Amino acid sequence: MPQVSADVHVPVPPDLAFAVSQTTGAVRRRWDPFIREQRFLDGASEPGVGVRTFTRSSFAGPLSPSMVSEYASWRPPTSAGMTMVRGPWFFGRFGGGWRFQPVGDGTLAVWKYTYDVRPSWLQPLAHPIGQWLLGREITRRIEGFAAGCRDEVVLAAARADMVRRAEAMQDEGGRSA
Repeated sequence: MPQVSADVHVPVPPDLAFAVSQTTGAVRRRWDPFIREQRFLDGASEPGVGVRTFTRSSFAGPLSPSMVSEYASWRPPTSAGMTMVRGPWFFGRFGGGWRFQPVGDGTLAVWKYTYDVRPSWLQPLAHPIGQWLLGREITRRIEGFAAGCRDEVVLAAARADMVRRAEAMQDEGGRSA
């Protein structure tokens, strides 16, 4: 399957970069130019393996394509991955993932999409177009992510998410002991 990726060095530690990448709602829209609407589904309030999300792009206003994705992996602070459950008719398959590693005084963040288009007979034409379009999109998005990693509002929300998730893990650990 074709892939596109983009990477950027950000001046924050990996755990905070990871938390920024997983922000949602109004905070996510501050830095992510692609998102018009995003929310957890099925009563979920936090990300994790098996959690589904709804995302509508900002491409064409309220008529923009939407996608339901599911977390396939969730490994803070190093990686997270999602796969499309339902989405635009032209994607046979679609997945996205983040990787984070400490580099110097910050973090190298890598964002990757893997996709396939349908119908299969259209792939020789559609894959090169997809490489160009999705490559352009992921570059814009990771540039937005880098800006988010310098935005004090986004960073404050990401830090609050980190604290809340750590407290939730402690609570779960206390109940199972």
